[in-house]
Order: sequence, then C-alpha cells, then structure tokens
Amino acid sequence: MYKQKIRNMDAFSTVCGVSRPTLSKYFNDPDSVKRSTRDKIEQALDKYDYRPNIYAVNQNREKTRNIGIVVPNLADPFFSEIGRVVELACHDAGYSPIVLSSHGRPSLEASNLNSLRSLKPAGVLLAPFGRVSDVSVVESFARDVPVVLFDANIDGIGEAFVGTDNNQSVDLMVEYLCRSGQPPCLFEMKSPLNPNANKRRQAYLDSMQRHGFAAHVLQAEGTGWDFEAIGSAEGGRMLAENAFATNTVLCSNDRLAIGMLSAAYGLGLRVGHGTDCTLRIAGHDDHPYSRYTCPSLTTIAQDYSAIATRAAQTLFSIIESPETGSDRRETLLDGKLVMRNSA
Repeated sequence: MYKQKIRNMDAFSTVCGVSRPTLSKYFNDPDSVKRSTRDKIEQALDKYDYRPNIYAVNQNREKTRNIGIVVPNLADPFFSEIGRVVELACHDAGYSPIVLSSHGRPSLEASNLNSLRSLKPAGVLLAPFGRVSDVSVVESFARDVPVVLFDANIDGIGEAFVGTDNNQSVDLMVEYLCRSGQPPCLFEMKSPLNPNANKRRQAYLDSMQRHGFAAHVLQAEGTGWDFEAIGSAEGGRMLAENAFATNTVLCSNDRLAIGMLSAAYGLGLRVGHGTDCTLRIAGHDDHPYSRYTCPSLTTIAQDYSAIATRAAQTLFSIIESPETGSDRRETLLDGKLVMRNSA
C-alpha cells in the first residue's frame, strides 16, 4: 500500500500533531514519552513513510550517541574485520557507529576527523597512520573529543591505546624460526605508513641479538597501501639477486609475505620446511587470506576480536565514567604463533 513520503521531522510533527522536541525524545527513547503520545506517533509512522535522521536528532543533544570509527583502509581485510567487530559492539551498547575509511591517504584521516566534529561524537575509535598522520590535527581533535587509538599508537595522544605487543609477538616468531632452521632475515618497506613496522624492526633486532645471531634487514622501495605488489616486485628482485643472507625471510606483515610467496613461485623456488624446499617465508598479523596461500603462511596471529572489543569497551567506559586527569591507558595484547607450511 502506498504511503505518503514525509521528508523531515517538522513535516512529520505537523501531520501527527506532536511537537518536534517530543518527537526527538521518542526517537531517542520511546519509553520517555507518555503512552498516549507514543500511540499517536506510532499510528502516524504506520500511516506515513517517514524515517528520522538519527544524526540530525543527535545534533540537538548536548551529548550524542554517535561513535566515530576511523581506519586507514577498509579495503584491507584486517581493518574491515576490526571495523565490523567495533561496529557491532557500538550497536550492542546503544551507540550509533559512523565508520570512515581514509583509503590509504593520510590527508583523508585529517579530513575524516574534521568531518566528525560536525556530528558531535560522544567519542572516536581511531586506527591512525601514525608516523605520517597529521599529528597536530589528531592532537587537537583528541583535546575536544574522547579518543581511543587502536592497532597503531601515537604516544601521548588520546585517552587510551589498544594493540598487539610487537616485542612479544616478533620475539615469539624469531625464536621459532631460529630453533627450526636458519635464523631469519627481515623484509620490510623502506618507508612504511604504519608505525608498527618500526616497532617490529626494533623487536627483530633485539631478538636476534638475544639469540646470538647477526641481524639482516632488507628494505623494499615503494610507498602506499599495495603491499602485495611491493612484496612481489621487490621481494622477487631480492630473491633473484640472492640478497638474503639465509634461506629464511620474516616479512614485516602478511601482505608483504603474500607478495613474496607469489614472487618465489614465479622464480621456481620451493617454499616450506620440507627437505625439498630451499626457502622459508613467515609473516605477521594472520591476515584472513594467509591460511589460503600456497603454501599456507606461517605467521603471528593478532587477536582481532580482542583488540576491537577492548578498544570499544575502553571508549564506552571513558564516555560514561570520565575521570578528569586520569592517566592514559595502554593495553598490549600478546600475539600467537600460527605454524603453517611456509616455514
């Protein structure tokens, strides 16, 4: 049955005979208005085609239920999965999530934060680029809005940070690779966008020193978010040039490792820990595709769900029970070694 379209709350107020402020109260919490008023509104909703703009309703409140979620690139399955878990956590807690992607461009991160200001968010969950973020913009935003960083940290900014303990996770992988075969070389990008890469390099250097082996760091040229292409082109070039000092390569992240696996196949190199294999490749992150590579990728699993859930819960507690002057909270979660066929 055709219903007349009502385009805004003022028009809906007129046709149902209920004031706009009372409508706002109803759409925030139906039980906050009298039963007779609620019946009148719901009868009008049955009769007319009207859906409230929840963000517009929130604009009239001093404190909204909007939660901004900003990630570097939703096309990356790592961030799409974390974004999904955070979004569901917001819904379950009664907040309205607003998910924004910076599409691999640090300038868009600043633009996304500036756009969120107009929506008066109760808080923001931010996975920043870190080193290449416009720190002044992030810092200014975090002074006005409760912010919890996740995945990548920017020291001193925001109310809290939740991520993986790179020292623990990299040391776990280095220890495994050293005891199961030749010690690993590290393959990374020369100019990484994410600060986790720098932390992992230092963790690798420290771990190799503790295990009594010489460290070998090889850096790929290239910038941007197309890690597989960089891993394939640069990793393939280095493999062809015999640039690696051992037959074991630890890649800074799984996406670089996936690219290198492709390059090794193209060069006819057999990857794995069998007697007929000449190369071992490992990664970090447990990318959703890493179990389906050929051979399947040995890696470190970050607990996506725990990171996302802890970050969201931390933000909710800050919003609902603010502690003026409280110390910045940092939560580092352990990684887990996932042994597959590539190393």
